[in-house]
Amino acid sequence: MSNINDSYFDGHYKDLWRNIIPEELTTKEIDFMISYFNLQPGQKVLDLMCGYGRHALGLAKKGIEVNAVDNLEEYINEIKEKVAAEKLSVVAVKENVIEYKPDDLFDLTICMGNSFNFFDETDARKLLKTIASTLKQGGHLLINSWSIAEIAFKNFKEKNWSNIGDVKFLTDSKFLLQPTRIETESTVITKEGISEIKNGIDYIFSINKMDTMMKETGLELKEVYSIPGRKKFTLGEPRAYFVAEKK
Repeated sequence: MSNINDSYFDGHYKDLWRNIIPEELTTKEIDFMISYFNLQPGQKVLDLMCGYGRHALGLAKKGIEVNAVDNLEEYINEIKEKVAAEKLSVVAVKENVIEYKPDDLFDLTICMGNSFNFFDETDARKLLKTIASTLKQGGHLLINSWSIAEIAFKNFKEKNWSNIGDVKFLTDSKFLLQPTRIETESTVITKEGISEIKNGIDYIFSINKMDTMMKETGLELKEVYSIPGRKKFTLGEPRAYFVAEKK
């Protein structure tokens, strides 16, 4: 239980992602998207589970038109403020991505930061079907994950802790089956001694399962990288990037 009000802590908690994911990695991912998918100013990208907009804002600064969707109002409000201040071409939408039905077609859809693994198989298929229906013919999908089976089976730890900035981050995880998933209880403790427990689930899909789901929803898996565009994924590497194309 939290010992202070939720709004204070949630702001603290969300800021962890800025420290967990280095800015340098975000820059490299954006550069990869621009070059690999040959994105040109005026082309359109759909950023699902966009978080605080690290990719959406970076792409918009390159002249790309972005629809950024997330279910957390605080993130969407933050993006809107930056878009207004910097006059960027980003439409930020607060919406459950499973229910989101854009009225446009996109050159590229991205789902980064392990967000795809938040969804069980039923919702994952719904999301892929929506993505396929809103991609232009020959358009692409990029998914970033660090919870696929080929990573999780080798690297799973029941207990872990780390310091992220001034915050201590403790995790207690269970690997469960039917459906295959990792359920994690995370305890975050600030330097002031403020603590909060958050619970999360990452659903585990193999590369083969991802390939099957994509095929059944109108997408074709083209490649899986561990370093975007530079190194093909091998067993146990810490992250994977799935590149798919609309059939």
